[in-house]
Amino acid sequence: MDKNPSPTADKSPQTSPEAPFTTFIQLDGRSAVPSQFRTPGTFTITRLQSPAGLPDRITKLSPVPALLVSISLKSLPSSSYQVWTADKLIATSVVHPFRSNVIDFDSQPKCWAGSAFDYVHYSVPRKGLDDIAEDLGFGRVRDYRLAVLEDDLVVAQITKSILPFLGRSDAPSVLALDQFNLILGAHLIQRYGVLQKTAQHSKGGLAPWQKRRASELLRQNMHGRIRLSDVARECGLSVSHFGRSFKTSFGVSTHQWLIQHRIDHAKQLMSQTRLSLIDIAIQAGFNDQAAFTRTFHQFVGVSPGRWRRHYMTRHFRA
Repeated sequence: MDKNPSPTADKSPQTSPEAPFTTFIQLDGRSAVPSQFRTPGTFTITRLQSPAGLPDRITKLSPVPALLVSISLKSLPSSSYQVWTADKLIATSVVHPFRSNVIDFDSQPKCWAGSAFDYVHYSVPRKGLDDIAEDLGFGRVRDYRLAVLEDDLVVAQITKSILPFLGRSDAPSVLALDQFNLILGAHLIQRYGVLQKTAQHSKGGLAPWQKRRASELLRQNMHGRIRLSDVARECGLSVSHFGRSFKTSFGVSTHQWLIQHRIDHAKQLMSQTRLSLIDIAIQAGFNDQAAFTRTFHQFVGVSPGRWRRHYMTRHFRA
């Protein structure tokens, strides 16, 4: 686990010790399973698989105040699943796919799964949640309600959206993970936070100079290695306020804006140079040609090679 990461563990590039990352850990029958699972003090997404279950319960710990959000990806019989908070056994039933647990790390949660399991775990620091709550106008959230085997459609859907990228070479960039953290955090606050007041946030967008500065920084960091907090700071805003204002101004999130810019830059290179597709992929900010082809097809509807051939044929005829 954290002390003995699997060879399949995959971390996105980090620009600072606080950068978020993803990990995919696959256990087997011979894997040594520590009694404690220690998360880092930052936002992380961990997919943990085992074909055999756990020999004993494990305690989950965080070095900072944080929430643990766990989502099952497959069923578990009630006889093979137990959860404890503050050393108290919580009543559970059959674990259905995409059911969620939301537990404060302060309660030192423990869990045991006696048969094959597949889970996604989010570690969500309270500091980031406090910042989001303040920006949304809720004030500081003092407590979050315990949820075990919750049927949370929002958490299920955003987990499905991130799942294909866990364990791949083109893992989400830190910018994408920062944006993901904002979306998940806002939902956790509004569904599980014990709130003192209703939201009262501004719906305004970025000022013209902020739009120019944000665009400039994102273009200069096409691989997405810049943190959302860095761009927000340059615009004089909190991360949450900047994220909402950027989407109001541009109609998309920073990560989606950056991907579209990569696609546009790739089109320019394909139409104006004879560079190979792999060189274009790298220059346009993609990790490899496979990631470039997959994303280009998703946004444009055809492969880069086909788009280039069509463009060149049309240009030649003209």
